Amino acid sequence: MIRITNLKLNLDDAIDYASELANLRKLVCLKYRIKSNNLLLLKIYRKAIDARRKSNVHFVYTVDAEICDEELFLNKNIKNIAKAPDLEYKKIKKGNKDIFSQPVIVGFGPSGLFAALLLSRRGYSPIILERGLDVSKRTKEWNDFLENRTFKDHASILFGEGGAGTFSDGKLTTLISDVRCRFVLEEFVKAGAHPEIMHVNRPHIGTDVLKKVIKNIRDEIIKNGGIVKFNSKVTDFIIQDNKIKGLIVNDTEKISTEVCLLGIGHSARDTFKKLLEKQVKIEPKAFSIGLRIEHNQEMINKSQYGDFYNHVALGAADYKLSYHSDNDRSAYTFCMCPGGFVVNASSQPGTVVTNGMSFSKRDGDNANSALLVNVAPKDFESKHPLAGVEYQYNIEKIAYNLTKNNYDIPVQLVGDFLEDKPTTKIGSIVPTYKPGYEFVELKKILPKYVTQTLKEAIVYFDRKIKGFASKDAVLSGPETRSSSPIRIVRDDSYQSNIIGLYPMGEGAGYAGGIMSSAVDGIKTAEKIIEEFIF
Repeated sequence: MIRITNLKLNLDDAIDYASELANLRKLVCLKYRIKSNNLLLLKIYRKAIDARRKSNVHFVYTVDAEICDEELFLNKNIKNIAKAPDLEYKKIKKGNKDIFSQPVIVGFGPSGLFAALLLSRRGYSPIILERGLDVSKRTKEWNDFLENRTFKDHASILFGEGGAGTFSDGKLTTLISDVRCRFVLEEFVKAGAHPEIMHVNRPHIGTDVLKKVIKNIRDEIIKNGGIVKFNSKVTDFIIQDNKIKGLIVNDTEKISTEVCLLGIGHSARDTFKKLLEKQVKIEPKAFSIGLRIEHNQEMINKSQYGDFYNHVALGAADYKLSYHSDNDRSAYTFCMCPGGFVVNASSQPGTVVTNGMSFSKRDGDNANSALLVNVAPKDFESKHPLAGVEYQYNIEKIAYNLTKNNYDIPVQLVGDFLEDKPTTKIGSIVPTYKPGYEFVELKKILPKYVTQTLKEAIVYFDRKIKGFASKDAVLSGPETRSSSPIRIVRDDSYQSNIIGLYPMGEGAGYAGGIMSSAVDGIKTAEKIIEEFIF
């Protein structure tokens, strides 16, 4: 296969996948003087939107092609053409050390899901313990919360099958470059995700589709010999001679194991505490906090795509913005959800936390994004390993207490936030959060250095997207769960200071998002395969 970069199609030539592929074939044949019957195969590897000139919005492609006389073609050293790299995921050779009990995976988010998939395929029959519920019951309990406002610890939006990302947007963007990323995308497609995630620049699955995809992967794990237990919270760790020997589930059930993979997520605060009690080495780490901002999606589309904003080949527009303040703080947008909704992400009773989600069609009226500012251990009140957890909790508790103590979220319009005025009525943009909202001056919730940086950033971002600082745009919050506030220290073998205990994923502080968490789960499973035979 050869790889061809920088191919361009106008929007009208890419209305659907069939016409897109056909027009790319014509373009390749014409541009490089290849006879049609000599172009044996063409696949889109990457597709991006070039909207730098609003008068000429178009798509840019990288494609992989199979042609006759490939070597002769490559020897011509033609610009934008090279041999396609080998992206096939290679199996890890099994080790020779006996393992006398099934490996146990704690947590069924992205890291746990893909660690379990890999281990089950290789015959290790992992036991997966998930404190939350399966996707069907999660959905039922979530709808019950929206109707009755009754918080249930085991049914938090942050816990359960698929992890927090199941009720987000299923965004698969990542800054890491790893062949395992391709493997993750392939597995999602096999399980029912749209094939376009293999090549679009910012792939996403959507909450509605992701629920089905996660369930299908779970079914394969079970078919391969894995055991998945929901509503199974690990309440204690059995450690002897600095080695993991077993786990206690729901305070009663004992499971013996010498290998435990920890994919507990960034909000398993009670588990963090228990691990610390067991002398597992934990360090505080930097993360980000802030608010969530909502705009009219059509305004974002017009700003990003100009006169092409409603073209059928383009979906809802997104954005990614960053700002660095003179106060040495940075602000940036995160988890941007086109056509999406703001949702509650509380993991403890008596707290309020926001997050964003969208469905696969991204066809809601509003766009929303986290608007975050970095915080570091120096900002915490102590040097305790869990000081960042306490920092988050205090903000979330304040937000809860400033509303009616019923899981409404605090809301303030951007214009009022910038002018330090209380909001008294909603403007042209209606908040999407359910069950409800109340007007609160958001400076009462967040530290001054955060609100000041956010104000500067909002004004700056308005230069990039006209209307970003619109007075009617809606701010809500707090957004405190951008990433884990801790890191569970591990060595090159991926083990913690407790032998047999393997921290992984976002909760352990080694990933940020679905893709990087899944990849870290795969890497951790590989460490098990390399060492043990089962």
